[in-house]
Amino acid sequence: MIAFCVLRPGLFGNEVGRVLGGGLAPGSLILIGGDPGIGKSTLLLQIASIIADGNDLAKPAPVLYVSGEESVDQIGSRADRMKIETDELYLFSSSDLQDILTKAHRLSPQALIIDSIQTVYLKEVTGSAGGLTQVKECTSTLLRFAKKSNVPVFLVGHVTKAGDIAGPRVLEHIVDVVLYMEGEEHSTYRLLRSVKNRFGSTDELGVFEMSQAGLEVVSNPSGIYLSQQNTDSDVLAGLAVAVVMDGSRSFLIEVQALCATGSTVSRHVNGVQASRADMIIAVLMKQAGLRIQESGIFLNVANGMALSETAGDLAIAAAICSSFLEFPIPHGVAFIGEIGLGGEIRTVPRMEKRVSTVAKLGFTKCVVPKSVEKSLKSLGLKEIEIIGCKNLKELINSVFRG
Repeated sequence: MIAFCVLRPGLFGNEVGRVLGGGLAPGSLILIGGDPGIGKSTLLLQIASIIADGNDLAKPAPVLYVSGEESVDQIGSRADRMKIETDELYLFSSSDLQDILTKAHRLSPQALIIDSIQTVYLKEVTGSAGGLTQVKECTSTLLRFAKKSNVPVFLVGHVTKAGDIAGPRVLEHIVDVVLYMEGEEHSTYRLLRSVKNRFGSTDELGVFEMSQAGLEVVSNPSGIYLSQQNTDSDVLAGLAVAVVMDGSRSFLIEVQALCATGSTVSRHVNGVQASRADMIIAVLMKQAGLRIQESGIFLNVANGMALSETAGDLAIAAAICSSFLEFPIPHGVAFIGEIGLGGEIRTVPRMEKRVSTVAKLGFTKCVVPKSVEKSLKSLGLKEIEIIGCKNLKELINSVFRG
C-alpha cells in the first residue's frame, strides 16, 4: 500500500492531486510535458509552494527547484509575481546533474524539481545535454535517487512538433508518471492530463486557467466550450463537437459546417480529409435522405486543427445536418462515432475514455453508436446522458427534434 503525500487542501491542490492519482507518492519520478510557454514551470512552482508550505498532515519542508534554462533571479521574479512567499523553496541554477544531486543530498528536500531534463548532463556520459544518451542516463540516475532517498522528483520535458516528449521514447517507460499540459495558443485555459500513472488512474483531467498569479482551477469546465454559446441564436447552426484521440490523449474539437444554397462553390473543406467529407456527404444524401445536392457545403475545424480520425465522422454529419436544417445543436452535446456507407454508426476504440473526458469537461449529452450505449451507461457517469443511435436517421430524430 502506497502512503501518498496529500497535497495541501484547496482547489489547486485537490485538482493536481486527483490527476496524480490521489496525491504525491514518495520516491516517484514524474515527467511533465507540454509545448514551450504552456505553463509547465508555473505549474511546478505552484506545486513546489504547496509542498514547501506543508499542510495539516505534514510540516513545512524544503523543496529544491533546479533550472538549467533560467537564472535564480528569473525564477525568483516569477515566484514573486505569483506571490509565492514560502521560506522553504530553494532555487538553484545548474546543468550538472552530479552537482544538483550533491545539493539535494545536503538539503534532504521534500521534493526535487528539474526544469528541464533536456538541459542537464552527466560528465561521465558521452554526448551533449539533450542528446538521446544523456537524457536516458540522466533520467535513470534521477530514478535511482528518487527510489533510494524516497524523495519525489519532477522532470520537465520539452515536446516535439509531433507532440511527443523530446528524447528517446524509452524515457516515458523509465518514469512512474507522465503528465501532459495542453492548451490552445491564444487561449488562457490549460488541461493537465495523465497519460501514464503507476500509482493511479490515467482517466483524470485537471482544468486550469492561466492568470497573472499563476494557474487557477476552473470550477466549471463546461465554460471553456459553452460560455460563448447562445441557444437563442440562429447563427450557431452548423456547430458540433467531436471527441478524438491523439495517441493516448483524448480532447474535444469543434467542427463547423455551412450549407449555402446556390453557391458557386460546391464544396470546400479545412481540417477535414476531402475524401472523408465527400463520403459522409454522399451517405447523408443516400441513406438519410438529406437533399443537399443543390447546396454548396463548407466544412472547417476550429482553431486550425486537423481532424483525421474516423471518430469525428458523426460530428461532421451532425454539423452538416444542423446547418442544412437551420437547427442549432442543443447546449452541451458531443458526438463520437464512425459512419459506414450504409448510414450505420460504428464504434471506435477507447469509447470509455472519450466519454469520461466529455463528462469531466461539463457536457450533458453524448451521442454514441447504439452498440456501446449499454456498456457506457454502466460506467455510472450520472452527470452525462448517453444517447445511442444505430444510423443517421436515428441521429437526426434524436438531436434535431422540435
